Parts: sequence; C-alpha cells; structure tokens
Amino acid sequence: MITPNKQPTIALIVGNRGFFPSKLCEAGRATALKVLAEEGIRAIALSPEDTPYGSVESLADARKCADLFKKHRDEIDGVLVTLPNFGDERAIANTLRWAELGVPVLVHAFPDSPESMTISNRRDSFCGKMSACNNLRQYGIKFSLTASHTVAPESESFRQDLRKFVATCKIVRGLKGIRIGSIGARPAAFNTVRYSEKLLEGAGITIETIDLFDVMGRVEKIDDDDARVQAKLAEIQNYVSTRNVPPGPLLKMAKFGAVIDAWMQENDLAASAVQCWTALQDYFGIVPCTIMSMMSNKLMPSACEVDVVGAVAMVALTLASDKPSAIVDWNNNYGDDPNKGVIFHCANLPKAVFGEEGAGKAPIHMLTHDILSSTVDVESSWGTLQGRISAKPFTYARISTDDLNGKIVAYVGEGELTQDPLTTFGGYGVFQIPHLQKLLHHICENGFEHHTAMNLSLTADAVYEAFSKYMGWETYYHHG
Repeated sequence: MITPNKQPTIALIVGNRGFFPSKLCEAGRATALKVLAEEGIRAIALSPEDTPYGSVESLADARKCADLFKKHRDEIDGVLVTLPNFGDERAIANTLRWAELGVPVLVHAFPDSPESMTISNRRDSFCGKMSACNNLRQYGIKFSLTASHTVAPESESFRQDLRKFVATCKIVRGLKGIRIGSIGARPAAFNTVRYSEKLLEGAGITIETIDLFDVMGRVEKIDDDDARVQAKLAEIQNYVSTRNVPPGPLLKMAKFGAVIDAWMQENDLAASAVQCWTALQDYFGIVPCTIMSMMSNKLMPSACEVDVVGAVAMVALTLASDKPSAIVDWNNNYGDDPNKGVIFHCANLPKAVFGEEGAGKAPIHMLTHDILSSTVDVESSWGTLQGRISAKPFTYARISTDDLNGKIVAYVGEGELTQDPLTTFGGYGVFQIPHLQKLLHHICENGFEHHTAMNLSLTADAVYEAFSKYMGWETYYHHG
C-alpha cells in the first residue's frame, strides 16, 4: 500500500563562496529551513557548528556534508541546493557525488535586488547557478530547476516549485524497488497489454506472478465463515450498496478478495493487475471489479485485463497526488468536438473518482457486467460498478515497454472532465483535452495501448520530470 501524506525528507545544501558576502548564507539557510518547515518538509542539513553558516564551500565541507547525508540515505527523498550567493560549484558537485544518494536534486538561486548591488550585498546567485549546473552536468548528476532562474524562497512561485519537486521525489522513490502483482494470464484477445518484465526489472520494478488456478485453489480451501471472509464481506457491503445482489456472488467476491489480500501482503506488493475475464465468470461466477475498486481506493492500484504496465502508471499518479488512480479506456468520440471524448471502463474504478449526487450519496451501485453478460451467464457476472466520474481536472499517464527498441516509453498530460450529458453504463466520463487529435495521433503512431491511467489531480509536471529525467524514460508531454 502507498502511504498517503507521508512527510517528505529533503537534504539541504547551502552553497557558499568566500569572496562573495558569506553573511548572506546565514540568513539564506534560515529562510530555506523556514520555508521547508512551513511546507511540511523535514530537512537534513549541516549546522553552523559544523561549517561556517552551515554552508558548503571547501573540500572538507563537502566531505562533512556528504557523510551527514550518507547517515540518512534511507530517509532522504531529494536534495535542495540553495545559493544565497554565487556558491562553490565544486563543493556542491562533490557533496552529491560522495553522498551517492541517487535521488532528485533541485537547484535554487536567491534573487538580487537592484537597490542592493554593492560589493557587500550582491549575491550573483544568478551567475553561480549556471556554474553549479554546469558542474552537475560534468559529474553526471541529474537535477531539476525552479520555474524562474532566481526566485525568493518565501514566494508562492518557489513553494509551487517545492511541491512539484516533492511529488517528483515521491514518484522516483516509490517506483524504484516497487513490487507489482500479476494475477492470472492476460486475456487471449488482448495482445495490446503485452509487456517486458525484463525492461521493468531494469528500472527497479519487480513483477510477482500467480496463476489464476492457484488463486482459485486457495479460495476453495477457505470456509464460508472464516473470519477473513466475513471481514471482507462486511467491507464490500460498507463500500457499495449490494441491496439487489444475491448472497452467493457476494460470498464468492469476499473469498476472492481475502485470498488476494493475503497474497499481496505475503509478497509485499503495492499494486496489482488482474485477469478479470472470462475464466472467473465461466468457472467461478463473479467479476472482480468491486474487489479491484476497493484496492485502488485504498491506494493499492489495481488494473484490469492484466495491464501490468498500466498499474505502474497508476502507482506513479497515486504517488504524485496521494489520491486513488483509475485505469480507463480512451473509449469514444463525443459528437463532433475534436477536443472532447469519452473515457470508460466496465468498471473497477475506485469510489473516490466517482461523483456524488443528492445528500452526499455516491451514485455508484453494483450490477452485473453489461458487456460480458452477453457471452457468459448473467448471474455469473455480478460485481461491476456503475457511475459517472467527477467533473474535475485530471492528469493522465501511460507507460509502455517498447520491446523492439529495448526501452520504456511514456506520455503524460492534463485535461478536464466535463458535465456534458451522457447516458451509458459502467464507469464513464466526458473529457476535454486541448489539441486532443494530436495526442491521439501520438498514441496510435507510437503503438501505445488504449488504456490510460488517470487521477483527479494536476500533477503532470511532476510525473514528466520523474519519468523523463530521473527514470530515464522517453516521455511525451502533451501540452494544451
């Protein structure tokens, strides 16, 4: 499970260069620490007792700072380099090289004031930032930049930079070492969700598999009155209205959910992708949509149709936002509007993405599967959810393994879910994305899947930075 709202930890490097006014480092460090604290960020930094003003300038300072960071390596999510004056580019680069943290780095420079350009007050951080970045490039250290080249730390602009940076750090830390559960084989008709486990493993993402036959064998061994089954049954009934659902399918869902919960916990899995049709309907008599929706709603993303790489994209969006993510189809046009379309799934969408109506009553309800019930017994297709997605801004992202070229590729962007009228089934919404046709051409021309992950947040900047810069994935950012 992804831990929501976990306090981020940022290591702070205060750059200094002696023939510039070193006194500015004292106030600069204090201001940076103040802003970090106000943003709910824990800071790890040298103290004024460790080095002059707690800054880094000499070789000895860099060694001391690197040793401090090494002690906290498992806690540090990212590094903020702040330049109250020009700063010593070698000391900054050496600190990061010797600390060997492998985390994102944000480079920040204080602005000068035209009224304070005397020899005792001018910072020249504007210039120093270029030198620092030049050395980081030479050292092969990846880094991020603030939106403005120089920016006051207490400004809203810098606070937004920090928030985006923290989200990027969470994605990078969260994806490296994550474990995803692949439950069953992909549907035979869905070549589109093929992927390379080896490419994902190379990116630090491990896939743990289990055969659907193994899952059903474990289900068969659980008694109806087992405490785990009864707890899951109560959880289902508290999650969504089951007023019209027969007790038999509900009990089967509870057993299936209890087995999946136990397997994921045993294997330390943060997300899953499930073989949702048609074996479960033919030989067990349910669809797993509700169970998957419940997992996603608890920040344990679950993708349908064994779309493992789709689940990875769901994880990234959840890490960036601390909100549940969904997997949806880019499903349909919306009339003749070239920038609008319909997103849809059958649906296993988390409850948090659905809208509300009436006195706080969620409009979702459990039904039989309208699509699958045309080919399987309708009574074997209970468990899908129906409702409309909230009309809110959203971020979409897709990851794909380009096996032919041996690389991972992705795209990301933002749009808005609208209130345009639509009467249909499943989980659905009308979306609007500027220059949508360009995005659709990119998807088709580059062989991306028809699935995309989506999240009711605006986090595309952070996702793009994490994917393209720190994960090293070839990523297309669709701008409006």
